Amino acid sequence: MRKTYTYNPNNITSFKEQLLAWAQQFYEVVWLDSNNFKNAYSNFDAVLAVDALTSISTDYHEGFQNLKEYQTNTNDWIFGYLSYDLKNDVEALYSNNFDGLQFPELMFFQPKKLFFIKGEDVVIQYLNMVEDEIEDDINAIISYKLTEKTASNNKELKIKRRIHKDEYYSKVENMLEHIHRGDIYEANFCQEFYAEEVTLNPLAIYANLNHISKPPFATFLKFEDKYILSASPERYLKKQGNTIISQPIKGTAKRSANLKEDKELKEALKIDEKERSENIMIVDLVRNDLSKTATKGSVTVKELCEVYTFPQVHQMISTVASIVNKDTHPIDIIETTFPMGSMTGAPKVSAMKIIEALEETKRGVYSGAVGYISPAGDFDFNVIIRSILYNKTKQYVSFSVGGAITAKSDPVKEYEECLIKAKAMREVLEN
Repeated sequence: MRKTYTYNPNNITSFKEQLLAWAQQFYEVVWLDSNNFKNAYSNFDAVLAVDALTSISTDYHEGFQNLKEYQTNTNDWIFGYLSYDLKNDVEALYSNNFDGLQFPELMFFQPKKLFFIKGEDVVIQYLNMVEDEIEDDINAIISYKLTEKTASNNKELKIKRRIHKDEYYSKVENMLEHIHRGDIYEANFCQEFYAEEVTLNPLAIYANLNHISKPPFATFLKFEDKYILSASPERYLKKQGNTIISQPIKGTAKRSANLKEDKELKEALKIDEKERSENIMIVDLVRNDLSKTATKGSVTVKELCEVYTFPQVHQMISTVASIVNKDTHPIDIIETTFPMGSMTGAPKVSAMKIIEALEETKRGVYSGAVGYISPAGDFDFNVIIRSILYNKTKQYVSFSVGGAITAKSDPVKEYEECLIKAKAMREVLEN
């Protein structure tokens, strides 16, 4: 059982900064922030979950079944992540590529302390065992002194590429051969940028990345020595009551400081034949995935190829919805749609096999999902893209970027799109 308390801070913006800084004392932290992005499907502006009472950490073997049992038995709020490599639990696949990060493939925890922010209100939910700490914690948060901290202790952080440019071109040509043979229609091909022997201040890195990008699905996640610092613009999957929402992104255009040129870039993306075809292919895949748990005839496309603007890029987003029976288990809905189509391709299994053969790095948490499941079985998960991943013990930092390869793809343009997506993360890490 939880004790609920409502608090109204004098300044919600300052409170959010102090709250996340205060949270760093805990081994388990999940912070989800919409950056006040007005989305018809959002429940909160921001959420903080800290301090595990119970947790689950596992590899992909029976990963979804283990999560299902944990979620059912806990019957409380749980927060955590699903790594891309849970694909091996869903299909007869494997992940043998290099893994510098060494994150568990699935990790969730039941927080003792929860903060839900909406507008100017903060709703606090503490487990009964710690309810007498609420007042002291609020006083500690609002009196927390924020200090300027450098993001990196490395004078010259050298970011390296796992795949060099000419090799990238060759691999995209290989993928195009698969497409022309009819093995696949589309696949998301990703590459890793990384640095070794790195000491970072994860909170400062996250704050800088979030300031640059202001995405609707920002995440700061800490599990002991492992960090996800995410500026994700994409929702993977949300359940609210019996309604399921998926919002795949396919289609990216750069921004311009010149208002006229920026508008032209946005309009060009709206009518770009290649970008629209990429998006529509993934919408079809998502419709098929949702149909596995949907009531008959309930899968609908609410938005098709709508263009949204973010500080770094314009993005083409579609919204697909379905209705499920009230007795459908939330983990079954996630399992039958995972990994998300926007990060795999079509047909999904064939695309994942080709991705594994051509990519040089195990994706791990990248192109997985971070989010929560409520006691009622509702959930909301982002897609882990535009994200910096850090293993503090191994002193290894990594970010990956990718794009959809279709029959109309030009390897040079695909590489340029990767660099656009990598820009904010590179800037933050290199100060």
